[in-house]
Amino acid sequence: MSKSVTRTAKKAGIVGLKELRTDMEHYIARIDRGESFTVVRRSQPIFRLTPVDDEAGWETVVDLTKVHSRGVPAQTVLDALRTMRT
Repeated sequence: MSKSVTRTAKKAGIVGLKELRTDMEHYIARIDRGESFTVVRRSQPIFRLTPVDDEAGWETVVDLTKVHSRGVPAQTVLDALRTMRT
């Protein structure tokens, strides 16, 4: 692929699978900034990478970053799981 075609593809949000695997951190940073990419293999689109929608967001069940060195009590995990069912 010529350099001008590669530049055009990058501007359009198209990235080759091999390039993505080689420079994953670069593309993660760009996705964090709101960009989306179509990933191609042998000139065929195979999947699309997009930022996670903050509105849909993730629900925190148990915050394991705030636990003590001995882990999370089983009862805390069970209580959190029970609240998810309701």
